[in-house]
Amino acid sequence: MTDYPRPPFPEQPQAVPGSQQKMDPTPDCGEQSYKGSGRLAGKVALITGGDSGIGRAVAIAYAREGADVAIGYLDEHEDAKETARWVEEAGRKVLLLPGDIAQRQVCLDLVSKTVEAFGRIDILVNNAAFQMSHPTFEEITDEEWLRTFDTNITAMFRICQAALPHMRAGSSIINTSSVNSDMPKPTLLPYATTKGAIANFSAGLAQLLGEKGIRVNSVAPGPIWTPLIPSTMPPEEVSEFGGSVPLGRPGQPVELAPVYVMLASDEGSYISGARIAVTGGKPIL
Repeated sequence: MTDYPRPPFPEQPQAVPGSQQKMDPTPDCGEQSYKGSGRLAGKVALITGGDSGIGRAVAIAYAREGADVAIGYLDEHEDAKETARWVEEAGRKVLLLPGDIAQRQVCLDLVSKTVEAFGRIDILVNNAAFQMSHPTFEEITDEEWLRTFDTNITAMFRICQAALPHMRAGSSIINTSSVNSDMPKPTLLPYATTKGAIANFSAGLAQLLGEKGIRVNSVAPGPIWTPLIPSTMPPEEVSEFGGSVPLGRPGQPVELAPVYVMLASDEGSYISGARIAVTGGKPIL
């Protein structure tokens, strides 16, 4: 199915970090469409930001491909429970791990609790992110700048470092970057800056971990219809969200899931240090 919703979208302001259940139209995370084929059978995945949006789509896909899933999320408990339900319906185990990854101990606990429950980590997906939109540079506060970096890139460093002793050769780390890593949107300056850092962190870490047989890649989504959009962007941008890319619409979370599956699976065994664009035609060169 490719007949996904196109702008304009109805006005739907939300508080940060947003709720998927309140979005109109509801994002498609593959609940009814993704079909697995055992490509991740027996693996264990830790996914941050797994309660909704891209993280939910990845969790559903991974479960249907045969993986058990630990889901880190902030405090969107209802969204997280819904994701967990889909994982369990796929016949896999799920672990819900709420907490603010801007805090170092939360990052360490995500890893230790996943290992305690499942014994190891085969796939690490660093997907959680924070963003706010600002029309001027002057209104970005020091506190918000630090929060954005602590959530988006410092947490990634901490989680990767904590997870590494529990990962073996053949494991995969997948970090969510953005089209903003290549073409930064000025009104999302702190967020865009961290996404550039993620692209570089992933490429460098791939080189450091190659001798261990652990692959590291990043995915660069374009405009994807997730709770971050109505909760952090002005109404006029939400209304026309995704309309400016060549395909003329925002992507749905399910449209990213196959890339995360491929990078996590043995089919991606020689892909490391890559940044894969899923942008609706907006080029990343």
